[in-house]
Amino acid sequence: MLNLLEKHLPKIVMAPTTVAMIVCMYGFILWTGVLSFTKSRMMPQWDFAGFEQYVRLFDNPRWHVALDNLFIFLFLFIAISLVLGLLLAIFLDQRIRAEGAIRTIYLYPMAISFIVTGTAWKWILNPGLGIEKLVRDMGFVDFEFRWLVESDMAIYTIVIAAVWQSSGFVMAMFLAGLRGVDDNITKAAKIDGASAIRLYWHIILPIMRPVFFTAIVILTHIAIKSFDLVQALTGGGPGYSSDLPANFMYTFAFNRAQMGLGAASAMVMLFGVLAVLIPYLYSELRERNT
Repeated sequence: MLNLLEKHLPKIVMAPTTVAMIVCMYGFILWTGVLSFTKSRMMPQWDFAGFEQYVRLFDNPRWHVALDNLFIFLFLFIAISLVLGLLLAIFLDQRIRAEGAIRTIYLYPMAISFIVTGTAWKWILNPGLGIEKLVRDMGFVDFEFRWLVESDMAIYTIVIAAVWQSSGFVMAMFLAGLRGVDDNITKAAKIDGASAIRLYWHIILPIMRPVFFTAIVILTHIAIKSFDLVQALTGGGPGYSSDLPANFMYTFAFNRAQMGLGAASAMVMLFGVLAVLIPYLYSELRERNT
């Protein structure tokens, strides 16, 4: 009996966590999927409505604004974070003094929640409190930086805050990748007369292709599910000009009592995340099997 208990003890210990994960994660995903095919409003309704909610979703102009903002945010957030993170990693890879302290400073924003980041940048970008007021107090009275209150520019303030938070994490990934490159390869390239630019462009960066792929997947996941940063920084405004899909889902599911429509938008977001994760997992499994 004792031997049997010892054999199954790990399963017994993990059982509550496994059950909770199945119910709270996969169970609620399934429940949301079912709701997206009903006419649910404030309370769930179980009358099957087919793809009616998805049709309503893609006929909603606010959803198209959210999608447009997502593509802008996704492209700029990933591109700037990758470039900035890579440059910072190359800089730190030169074995400079105080590397540990500088790396900690760059990584510190990642330890802060998006709510705190959004609140801080809301103060910084506020025309009456932040950059604009600071520059005007310095004597440049005609200076304006009103992106936070301009409909066409508000989405770019979210990009600024998100890049500030995540570029340090990307830097850490690239730095680990750079430190993993075989020194013999770089030494041989230098002996052959390769310049620093050609060394990185033709040798080191191709070796780090898996790191790029991993960073893109993580940043894409962060961008698609971004909610708290937008809520803290712009609240989706002015109007709904800086809405992202997650904010659209929250607004219609909980504020406007259109649960079915909110569930449909949540499922579209889920498919977007899966479209990124499945190729990544497939490539990882294929590499392990080869």
